[in-house]
Amino acid sequence: MNKLLLKSVREYKKQSILAPFFVLLEVLMEVMIPMEMAKIIDIGIAKGNLPYIIQRGLILVVMAMLALYFGVVAGRMAAVAAAGYAKNLRHDIFYRVQEFSFKNIDHFSTSGLVTRMTTDITNIQMAYMMSLRLLARAPIMVVLSWFMTLVINPKIALLFLVVIPVLGGALIFIAKKAHPHFVKVFDEYDILNNSVQENVNASRVVKSFVREGHEIDKFHGISKYVYKLFTKAEGIVAWNSPVMQFVMYTVILLLVAISGKSIAFGTMETGEMTSVLVYAMQIMMSLMMVTFVFVLIMIAEASTDRITGVLTEEPEMQPKENAVKEVLDGGIVFDHVDFSYAGEGGTLSLKNVNLSIKPGQTIGIIGGTGSSKSTLVQLIPRLYDVTKGSVKVGGIDVREYDLESLRDQVSMVLQKNVLFTGSIYENIRWGDENATDEEVERVCRLAQADGFVKEFPNGYNTMIVQGGNNVSGGQKQRLCIARALLKKPKILILDDSTSAVDTKTDALIRRAFREEIPDTTKIIIAQRVSSIEDADQIIVLDEGEIVGIGTSQELLRTNEIYREVYESQVKGGGDDE
Repeated sequence: MNKLLLKSVREYKKQSILAPFFVLLEVLMEVMIPMEMAKIIDIGIAKGNLPYIIQRGLILVVMAMLALYFGVVAGRMAAVAAAGYAKNLRHDIFYRVQEFSFKNIDHFSTSGLVTRMTTDITNIQMAYMMSLRLLARAPIMVVLSWFMTLVINPKIALLFLVVIPVLGGALIFIAKKAHPHFVKVFDEYDILNNSVQENVNASRVVKSFVREGHEIDKFHGISKYVYKLFTKAEGIVAWNSPVMQFVMYTVILLLVAISGKSIAFGTMETGEMTSVLVYAMQIMMSLMMVTFVFVLIMIAEASTDRITGVLTEEPEMQPKENAVKEVLDGGIVFDHVDFSYAGEGGTLSLKNVNLSIKPGQTIGIIGGTGSSKSTLVQLIPRLYDVTKGSVKVGGIDVREYDLESLRDQVSMVLQKNVLFTGSIYENIRWGDENATDEEVERVCRLAQADGFVKEFPNGYNTMIVQGGNNVSGGQKQRLCIARALLKKPKILILDDSTSAVDTKTDALIRRAFREEIPDTTKIIIAQRVSSIEDADQIIVLDEGEIVGIGTSQELLRTNEIYREVYESQVKGGGDDE
């Protein structure tokens, strides 16, 4: 476990310290038991002293009960500490991800983040718990058992001094060989989880194209590769047990030989030999425990590296001191803006964009696929930062704003509409969690969603399933528009958000915008000319550059790209209702 991750232990430090403490007490009791057994054999049984046997027998029972009690308490403390540590780690990763910009999130796949918060943290939790219990127990047991053996027979104690380093070196060698394979396994887990997630999310497409067989084959291929990697890693780790067994039985044979000779010459008692054998077993079993924990630590080490990668990822957009917390109006200015997803020196998606939008204006954006329409609007709420130039909202560079304050005044209905599991009321209230039922229903009327919502048996209390798969594409778009309107933003951005509704509904939504939110700046990205034809200004984008700005009539006279789109849709019947 590295220092960064151990910071997440926090309020569970007490349990993390108490667990090894109670393990120490447990081990002390267990180490003293063989000495008492030796006394019973050499003094009580050898001399036929029954009262002595009963006295020492009672002491043995008390020691055993205390060892049991301390073991139970230590186990409980370790379990609480490990579960709490895992809880805090999940909290820290999740909160870290919330701070990420889109650029940061692009470094990790969705399935990769899910694996880190589930499988990887479970691996670390198990390794931490076993470390508190077994890794704390083994060294104490080895040292105390060796010391007790030294008191009984120094020759045998010297034998252990040779065996323990040899065995420890073998275990470390095995661990180093297996570790790279475990690292690769969890990278492949990300791919496996991504395959499952993709298949479930796109289940309708898979079934409609009858591609279940292809998806099964793809899953089996990845699953088989994970199996091979795990088998290879576990195959190396499997050497732990035979090595341990070989060493253990070799030690026992040597012990019997040395002890037998000592008993024959009268330098050692039978009870002492029994005690030495018990101590030998305790030392060997402790080392076996270490091998078990080593396997868990090897697996956890691979998970630790992956989690550390998330926690050390620096959020691209750091909060500024004295950041501006109030957006004055919805005015927008793009000043010589260049943007590249790869950062400085990368291929530019936007090139020298200069644009001025007045508060309350309705702006249409049109252009071919890949012309960077979505990229342009994502710079306004600072989902990405410009590579060169500046974007200003309300006369202030967006980088000077407090992010929460800025985004609270910019509502975006993204190209890919997302609804969450919960009722329609709960989904709309993402725009304002304190909104009344009447306010929710009002924005739904503006977004032309009220009609179909009331047709549901449970109306606004209808539950949306995961991904919003129980409503149509057009219904989902209208609910997302209603959610955005509930924020009462100064800027409303619709990124191709009415593509799934008919032209009549689209026109009603735009009329509601004009009449109900005249002071809100509205930016509409659309493929249909009819969706933006009545905008105050229309921006034509081509390969990341603005190649035309004006009203629909002006662009028909001056811009060939707009004229071609207009004629192909209007004259070709593309907008017929």
